[in-house]
Amino acid sequence: MDAVDQDGWPRETLVAAAQVGDQGAIAALVSGSHPHVQRFARSLCASPEDAEDSAQEALIILYRKIGTLRASGALASWMFRIVRNECLRRARRARRGDELAHSGAVVSAEDDVLQRLEAQRVAAAIAELPADQRRVLIMRDIQGYSGRAVADALGLSTPAMKSRLHRARAAVRQLLLDAR
Repeated sequence: MDAVDQDGWPRETLVAAAQVGDQGAIAALVSGSHPHVQRFARSLCASPEDAEDSAQEALIILYRKIGTLRASGALASWMFRIVRNECLRRARRARRGDELAHSGAVVSAEDDVLQRLEAQRVAAAIAELPADQRRVLIMRDIQGYSGRAVADALGLSTPAMKSRLHRARAAVRQLLLDAR
């Protein structure tokens, strides 16, 4: 029996064995997940160095916390979230480092609150989109899926997906301008 499924991810049986502490299964799981995790990181992180560091950190988390994964079939989405969060953490740290280098000051609580409010405004604008546009925008711009993957997942042609994405971005931009 092959250790990977049709998508190239380790099979659920291997994940289940790793979840109960089988060291051989854990090693095979980390090894089998490595190419996917690297691909996620390269598509999500700002730099190749951040991508490599994020992928390594995600694999360490996989190794240490595989027992906390609730559904053995959810490995890919779990790893995607870990990589995404790690890339975002590194981007925030880099941005803060740049801000600190330019300003010579620590980011204030007020600035932190303003950044969070801005994020809430963007989230509210996205929530106002029609469902078909919202799905395309979230999959493409937030989750980082390729245009072809989004189109395939939603049963659209690539031009139709691009059109919806363009309309969604324009609508969010307009909603944010109108809210000012």
